[in-house]
Amino acid sequence: MKLEPTVPQDGVVLLHGISRTARSFHKMELAIGRAGYAILNLDYASRRKPLQELAEDIHPAIDSFSGSVGGSVHFVCHSMGGLLARVYLARHRTRNLGRVVMLGTPNGGSEIADRLMRYLPYRTFFGPAGQQLGTHRDAATAELLPPIDYPVGIIAGDRSIYPVAGALLPRPHDGRVSVANTVVDGMADHMVVHATHPWLMRHDEAIAATITFLRDGRFAIGS
Repeated sequence: MKLEPTVPQDGVVLLHGISRTARSFHKMELAIGRAGYAILNLDYASRRKPLQELAEDIHPAIDSFSGSVGGSVHFVCHSMGGLLARVYLARHRTRNLGRVVMLGTPNGGSEIADRLMRYLPYRTFFGPAGQQLGTHRDAATAELLPPIDYPVGIIAGDRSIYPVAGALLPRPHDGRVSVANTVVDGMADHMVVHATHPWLMRHDEAIAATITFLRDGRFAIGS
């Protein structure tokens, strides 16, 4: 009997945003799994450490996962998880790196963080990483986020459920990050969905677009 060659399986690392958990990616995780990918949905202490320490915390699990899949390793990230992926990949470039999807990631910083980080309740709740989310980055933080040199697709939202916070952001925005500040130089594709920041990774259109980008490197054929 002639055996068909085994097709290497790609893997996807999921990185949630600040103050969230791996459970926030549950719907996205199921959809990506049904599309045939192996998945590593990581929890990490998003409010307890700065980005550079969080990158070291997640490294052992990602390194092991990368060695266990035969194909490429992609990243799908929500909010600050996208910044964490950038820091991680600058320090620990995955040998079989594939593509990266960021949902609502403040690549240009968050104007909300600019307004709130002067207040103790914000600093206490969001911790060291919360201080690295502003639009005015010091040299040390900027050094953590070098230019990207891998395929990145960005999904932004343009719906807000936060009337007060939303008033502080330039339109369009998702209630936490302006669409303009999701952009990063060198990205492969960018799209906007009618979703608010906390629910981007549960939005049906965003989920479908994410899987398309993982497969094709674009959010839509011909884009």
